[in-house]
Amino acid sequence: MLRDLLYKTSLRSVNGNTDIDINALHTDSREVSEGSCFIAVKGAAVDGHSYVDAAIEKGAVAIVCEQLPSHLKQDITYVQVDNSGAAAGWMAHSFYGEPTGHFKLIGVTGTNGKTTIATLLYKLFTSLGFTCGLVSTVDNKIGNQIIPATHTTPDPISLNKLFKQMMDAGCSYVFMECSSHAIEQQRIAGVQFAGALFSNITHDHLDYHKTFDEYIRVKKSWFDHLSKTAFAISNADDKRGAVMLQNTQAKKYFYSLKTMAAFKGKVLDNSLAGLHMMVNEVEVHFKLIGEFNAYNLLAVYGAALCLGVDKQEVLLQLSNMDGAEGRFDYSISAKEKIVGIVDYAHTPDALLNVLATIKNLRQGHEKIITVVGCGGNRDKTKRPIMAEVACEYSDRVILTSDNPRNEDPLEILKDMEAGVGPVQRKKCISIADRKEAIKTAVSLCDKDDIVLVAGKGHEKYQEIKGVKNHFDDKEVLKEMFDLLEK
Repeated sequence: MLRDLLYKTSLRSVNGNTDIDINALHTDSREVSEGSCFIAVKGAAVDGHSYVDAAIEKGAVAIVCEQLPSHLKQDITYVQVDNSGAAAGWMAHSFYGEPTGHFKLIGVTGTNGKTTIATLLYKLFTSLGFTCGLVSTVDNKIGNQIIPATHTTPDPISLNKLFKQMMDAGCSYVFMECSSHAIEQQRIAGVQFAGALFSNITHDHLDYHKTFDEYIRVKKSWFDHLSKTAFAISNADDKRGAVMLQNTQAKKYFYSLKTMAAFKGKVLDNSLAGLHMMVNEVEVHFKLIGEFNAYNLLAVYGAALCLGVDKQEVLLQLSNMDGAEGRFDYSISAKEKIVGIVDYAHTPDALLNVLATIKNLRQGHEKIITVVGCGGNRDKTKRPIMAEVACEYSDRVILTSDNPRNEDPLEILKDMEAGVGPVQRKKCISIADRKEAIKTAVSLCDKDDIVLVAGKGHEKYQEIKGVKNHFDDKEVLKEMFDLLEK
């Protein structure tokens, strides 16, 4: 019944009968079928209120909206709410049987590290014998079944449908990334979290949030609404780490490499062989590399302990695990021993972390050659900073295309080049064709040099003028390494 689905939504008015059966919920009028409820959501690019009549023509029997149409049609129920996005979340959660009440859902937010933390948690609890779900940028998983991901966090109806499948599959734990877009757009409204983790916050998504303060506020708002029964874990070494948990009702915990915290770590050694660490006075070797992964591992360790797992068992299982695809994903050419690293780093801070890690891994004479681009139709302010960071920490830099989307790649490159100072220009070249850029980087290598291909990581496509063309950085790098062997 529609009446039951409206429970917990912020109603302003109801016109028509709510004692009607609803067989589907939709926010896209093109997907509406007979007996559906259409929820008119105001998006960044499209306003669903413009498609109310189209939804009714396709068989919608109920409309949920923020602004009522000027003409109300007979036999259609119109429900006016304060926020259609939030209503979609609450209604979807009810429609699919409140699935997040049937398993423990742990969310991860932050600029960098979300995918690695969520993926490691999924791998850890799966290795402990639990059936688990994963909602991530790379892919979604129900047990061992892989479902391709289209967004970091899906829309609320798709998300709750996915949660219902996880509930039906008997998942005990589900781990998900929570992007700032998803929090702001109420995509996780109605969802019950058993725990929440904060990794860090740096310069990103200012094309959407406009100011850094707003970006911080959105992230923090999620923690503000956690229940008293949940736990919240934050990075004490991030200067906004304490602020994130300032007003939460959840049980608070911190992890750190630099100060006292419930989950304390210290890096003893960092090399291509992995991380050698002390974690709460226990010495452990991990396969993952880099200080940024030391933080990710501490976050996972903390969450597992909050979920009641024995700490020795957690460390034993984590010590054998690889990270997420496209995150410091490295290979070594057989003959020349050139190290190729593919990483999703697409923010200045993420790029800095990866390059600083690579610099620390150098034994001496190896050159660092970086291939990096910036996405089109996204935050332009970070473009020159990305180039500046690449030049500062690399011996050679090749600026190239990422996903230009609907922008001219040459204009994106001009924005990046603005961050290259006169002294650095001699080490930097621009090659718009990404494959050619990677090929050039490998050709510039001598024995033992290191090539970083940054920005796309796990992605298997390059988006140009609305078309996703197959492109895989790892595949191209392997192809270039194979050519070296001939």
